[in-house]
Amino acid sequence: MAEEEKEQQEEPRKGMSAKVKLIGLVVLVVILAAGGFGGWKFYDSRSEKTTKKEVVAAPVSAIWSAGTLIVNLMDDKGERYLKAGIQVEVSSEDCLVELEELKPKVTDGILVLLSSKSYGDIASLEGKQRLRDEIAVRMNGYMTSGQVRKVYFTEFLIQ
Repeated sequence: MAEEEKEQQEEPRKGMSAKVKLIGLVVLVVILAAGGFGGWKFYDSRSEKTTKKEVVAAPVSAIWSAGTLIVNLMDDKGERYLKAGIQVEVSSEDCLVELEELKPKVTDGILVLLSSKSYGDIASLEGKQRLRDEIAVRMNGYMTSGQVRKVYFTEFLIQ
């Protein structure tokens, strides 16, 4: 009989122990879920603030198309040619009008620059970047209002 009483006392303890573990587990899950939600809201609000700042800081610019130009490259036999589509980002809308007026002069300057290059000069990524910079410098020399910010190659074929 004494043994039966011990077993009956141990069973409620085991049952209580499982209930306590289950409650503890539920509380832990709720705390982790609340922490995750709070972290997500904090991160989300911070990213919205930085996105708004970036959009406001972006300056207004315009794109001018120099068109597609085809030139022979300065190689030994003159058998290679370059076909390049060029778009130019300028600092203001006023530059577009000026560039349209200067288009023959600008196009000639770019053609002379492109035809003075060899395959080795422009085949690498660094060569293309250097060519972009040279085009921007040459075009800025022609312009009186505003400046060229970036040069984009929309087409670049060497054959």
